[in-house]
Amino acid sequence: MTGSLAGELAGIAARAATRPPAGPEPGASAPPGSAVPRPRDGSVHGAGSAGFPNGTGSTASTDGPGSPGSANGTGNTRNTGNPGNTGRTGSTGDTGNTGDAGLPVVLADRPDGTVVRLGSVVAKAHPADSDRQALAVRLGIAAHPLLDGILLAPLPVPARPPEPGRTPPPVSALLTKLRDGRPATLWPHGLPVSPDDPDAAPWEETAALLARLHAVPPGPLPGPVPPLRGPAKVAAALRRLRGVPPSPGSAAVLRAAGRLPAWARGEEPPPAGAGGHTLCHGDLHLGQLVRSPAPGGPWLLIDVDDLGLGPPVWDLARPASWYATGLLPPEDWTRFLGAYRSAAGPAVPAGGDPWPHLDVPARALTVQSAAQALAKAAAGRRALDEPEEALVDACARMAGLPVEPPAGARASVVG
Repeated sequence: MTGSLAGELAGIAARAATRPPAGPEPGASAPPGSAVPRPRDGSVHGAGSAGFPNGTGSTASTDGPGSPGSANGTGNTRNTGNPGNTGRTGSTGDTGNTGDAGLPVVLADRPDGTVVRLGSVVAKAHPADSDRQALAVRLGIAAHPLLDGILLAPLPVPARPPEPGRTPPPVSALLTKLRDGRPATLWPHGLPVSPDDPDAAPWEETAALLARLHAVPPGPLPGPVPPLRGPAKVAAALRRLRGVPPSPGSAAVLRAAGRLPAWARGEEPPPAGAGGHTLCHGDLHLGQLVRSPAPGGPWLLIDVDDLGLGPPVWDLARPASWYATGLLPPEDWTRFLGAYRSAAGPAVPAGGDPWPHLDVPARALTVQSAAQALAKAAAGRRALDEPEEALVDACARMAGLPVEPPAGARASVVG
């Protein structure tokens, strides 16, 4: 990132900041997304490891002893990010430097989001190819009273001082444009989940927020509400994978993708009856939560770039994928699923085996994460690390197992 971009974001934040926080927050952590889950018990191949049903592993029951809702999980993974680094750093998170001394602090600098904090305000530059109209709708949804206590609300963007002899362009109250054309937004600073205390990961709070989000009626919200971007991101990851030299790993991932129904690869709309009119986050992981106001406020969901209408089960797909791949301990999965069911979340039935509903989206997220991991490893001319290998190995197992497409969806071969 150039210094001019950091300075421009800091300037926007400075116009909105009224005062810095009272003092540095305790427990400052690394960026969400920098730590990835590790295979539990040192392996994803051991007996009894969680896995995809129908032959890829023995899926633990969620209705027997250690049933959902237990808060006694002792998870041993640091799961505030995504395997293969597939998530985005939370747009309001702290990275260890609190930025309270009046100096801007870069919290993230990636193609999918550049984030700068100045005191109590965080400025985010969104990707250059963002759909501005859809982003404006998503920001309006986050600011709507129905999302109060669920999503972190954006801050209004103050108008830029006009240049001499020129009239400033019109600016949305919640969205502005940087000199390089990228859209930018402002947010209150919040304290993210710490990767240094995995036992304290707020799985129950995350599930309850998700259930509340899924219960929000779309009708009163600003619109038209765009579709969630989850399946489109699977398609983008597969396109990126096809651009790197072929390998046994990439072949396995493409074969696993070919077993998915077309809607899960972003090639078709979700089938009728899949809950496609539910408001979804679209990129749920623990890096998408902050306490706001920091440090002791309630947990809120952040990052609206993928927010939209779609099947709510997609928001459970990443934790389900980690659990099935062996990257998330059963105790943490049980806590999350039990809390979601206790909050009457509509994505899965209140009882019984949830996996018939989770199987396709969990496979899709595994394919996406593995494809991104292989592409990043190829770009960095490095070998896969252990969690990345676990994802590719899971795809190799999935490739041998057909997935029954939902009614009305057409199966097609990928790769």
